Amino acid sequence: MNDLDTREWLLTNGMGSFASGTVCDVRTRTYHGWLIAATSPPSGRTLLFSHLEASLELAGRVVPLGTNFWGTGQVEPTGYKLQRSFDINPVPKWIWGEDDWQLSRQLIMPYGREWEDKEDKEDKGDKRAISSSSPPSSLSSLSPPAPSSLSHRILIHYRYEGKDAAILRLRLLIGDRDFHHQLIATEELHFSQMLGQQQVCLQAINSGKFGTPWHLRWTQGNYQSDTVWYWNYQLLEETQRGLGDREDFFSPGYLTVALNPADAVTLEARVGFPEPTSDILTSEIFAEALEAEQERLSFIFGCGGEGVGKWESGGGGDKETRETRRQGDTQNIGNIFSPPLPIPPSPPLPTFSSLTWQKLLRASDQFIVYRASIAGPTVIAGYHWFNDWGRDTLIALPGLALVPQRFELAKGLLETFGRYCQYGLIPNAFPDVGGEPFYNSIDAALWWIETLGLYLEATQDWEFLAEQYPVVQQIHKAFVGGTRYNIQVDSTDGLVSWDTRGEALTWMDAIVGGQPVTPRRGKPVEINALWYSALCWASRWAEILSEQQPPAESTRLVKQARRYIEQAKQVQASLQKFWNPQLGYLYDTIEPDDRRNSQIRPNAVLALSLRHCGFSQQQGRQILDKATSSLLTPYGLRSLDRNDREYIGRYLGNPEQRDRAYHQGTVWSWLIGPFIRAWERFYPEEPLPFDWQPLLDHFLNDACIGSISEIFDGDEPHHPRGAIAQAWSVAEVVRHYRN
Repeated sequence: MNDLDTREWLLTNGMGSFASGTVCDVRTRTYHGWLIAATSPPSGRTLLFSHLEASLELAGRVVPLGTNFWGTGQVEPTGYKLQRSFDINPVPKWIWGEDDWQLSRQLIMPYGREWEDKEDKEDKGDKRAISSSSPPSSLSSLSPPAPSSLSHRILIHYRYEGKDAAILRLRLLIGDRDFHHQLIATEELHFSQMLGQQQVCLQAINSGKFGTPWHLRWTQGNYQSDTVWYWNYQLLEETQRGLGDREDFFSPGYLTVALNPADAVTLEARVGFPEPTSDILTSEIFAEALEAEQERLSFIFGCGGEGVGKWESGGGGDKETRETRRQGDTQNIGNIFSPPLPIPPSPPLPTFSSLTWQKLLRASDQFIVYRASIAGPTVIAGYHWFNDWGRDTLIALPGLALVPQRFELAKGLLETFGRYCQYGLIPNAFPDVGGEPFYNSIDAALWWIETLGLYLEATQDWEFLAEQYPVVQQIHKAFVGGTRYNIQVDSTDGLVSWDTRGEALTWMDAIVGGQPVTPRRGKPVEINALWYSALCWASRWAEILSEQQPPAESTRLVKQARRYIEQAKQVQASLQKFWNPQLGYLYDTIEPDDRRNSQIRPNAVLALSLRHCGFSQQQGRQILDKATSSLLTPYGLRSLDRNDREYIGRYLGNPEQRDRAYHQGTVWSWLIGPFIRAWERFYPEEPLPFDWQPLLDHFLNDACIGSISEIFDGDEPHHPRGAIAQAWSVAEVVRHYRN
């Protein structure tokens, strides 16, 4: 490669740990490293192992294979010039070489939940603990693990081909720091190392405090202690983001491996002290880990794998039943309100033989993680820097769990968030162990109801409805009676309002200097569309539950259903307050003083995309026409009309500058999902005015190869920005890829 290819790759382990870097092997971010371990899953992420600086000695000459940016502006060494290829599938693989030699390197991060494979143990007398072998279909079906059953590790595999023997030298570059910050060498920071048989144990000591222990093992080679600091790496992506961009790494020593043609060496970096009974690392471990991961994915997604039927088109659940369920719900609501516009039946799922579909499913799985503080599943909103967020999880859930038919996972996520409902609100974020959840969201509770409805529609799991119905009632009671942030239903029109200065409770939540960039106090349009849909769901559920109860309880539930219906009728009528006939669009917010915000934002499209919609076909079509001309791009919807005086077309600069642009024109790829659903509802016979190819090309070949970025510039050519892999971005493509 003659050019520095700084596209990125990502590996995850289902615990919040990850590894990440670039195609040309240079580090450009604080978040690049080979072992960033979630010490309190999925939080406490700590960079322990940056990388191995490799060189190859051939016939008396030393060939450096690494590439580094330095604070002096130099690029040294320039191993990328010897790089012949890079591939992401099935795991990241680099090949360096010249005419008479070739060296490949592969990385894999095994899944972090380990258990004994008893059947394999009995059959083969093998005492290995494996990452996955016929695993449960989701994290939610597992009992809370013992701490020893969680692992955070990465495997590195080198293979040499050539005419002559060679010597591979691998120098360790390590640290011990929070993954948001850079490591700087100080007199107080030291690293201890203890050498064993084909392994070395490492631990930082900073001002007398011990860091996270970890160890490195290898299949062959001689380790030499040789302590030295490498100063002043430059992280160019952080430079562009206006953040700290210089870093130091410590090297405790290096491994020397003599390689004959076709020889290989495998290394494993693992958090924790070595087990006294652990075996010496074997050469088969990399292939075993790769096979285990493929089996895990096959089991989860119901395709291939021994003892698992091939995933046929339509994937589980027969088409007629699914369509009947959808039509049944539509007809029930239609008997009460003016007939709603139907949502067309979903096409069958792609067969698993579709490589793009496989890659989408694999990408979706990277966001599903175990949270220790709640002993259950959650969803990382995005990599590298996001934790789990309630709103993001619930919006992403249909694509991550319902479409791939991971129903136990969906149920576990809904149950977890429902269990933490307080004040009628669903947590927007979970803390680490010992803390209290954060409830700074007006819409998480309404998205929970909407997503619960989609789950029930897909599964007919009425027993789960009975368990969760008290949460629905709690949310309804809190919104009607009033709760935190002055969230309350306005008794005059039935619409939901909130009014707390200095807060940002909707998905447009950027705050700069203590003030929301997009203040939406009052009655936001998508919040009230969600409220209307929630009331429709609640009425239907009360009817269903009434059919399963004794007469007295049944009568009470029927009365509840009628009250929900009356409220929904009032809300449906009041939603017309948002109609702006001059623009043929919806006001974005009705402010506390009753002023209307007429900015063209995608929240109107969100209002059209929910399972129950309170707007007419004529209004829906006008809204979509305006959104198509003002907001739609090849990568999603802009957050603000490009002709608005507050529009910012490029997401660049320091944190404050970027936060000011975040919802002021920046394109959000997840919004393509609501746009498609709204289009299918209001223009069922018209072709979708969206070409999938640019977004799929981005997924396959751009930014983070094999994932989808959080955001894009509003201006052409719409450069990808923000997090390199975002859960709801991937989820919405999974949700509609079959179209």
